[in-house]
Amino acid sequence: MYRIGDKIVYPMHGAGVIEAIEEREFLGEKQDYYILKMPVGDLRVMIPIHNVVGIGIREVINPKDIEKVLRILRDQSVNVTTNWNKRYRENMIKIKSGSIFEVADVVRSLMLREKGKGLSTGERKMLNSAKQILISELVLAKGTDQTEVEVEIDRCVRC
Repeated sequence: MYRIGDKIVYPMHGAGVIEAIEEREFLGEKQDYYILKMPVGDLRVMIPIHNVVGIGIREVINPKDIEKVLRILRDQSVNVTTNWNKRYRENMIKIKSGSIFEVADVVRSLMLREKGKGLSTGERKMLNSAKQILISELVLAKGTDQTEVEVEIDRCVRC
């Protein structure tokens, strides 16, 4: 069980800090929830505690894993299928995995594709979503602000 102040990742939503643990009634049933404050977008998310494992909640990466993420972003090789549907599905699976390394791979490949051939509206939305997930975790892992992380991501991919 996590505690108030812990930094955790909620797959498909990003990373945040547990601000409170509260009991709430939903559909006539009382449950305990983590109240997660997200650093990007200043959102608050309620996560049912009993479902943490099923959702894939995990701790924010440690400092040594930050460098691994940055190496993934710097890799200029693109190994993606040309079929838009298949590429979209593969990227969605990576994002849903909750792995920051998979999310970084999606961000890198979509940013490189955007630079080269451009992106469809769906892929542009996916890129923005994946980038926000990545940024939120790096902000908490590095203890820095959103703008600095965005600049670093752009610098890594565009080198």
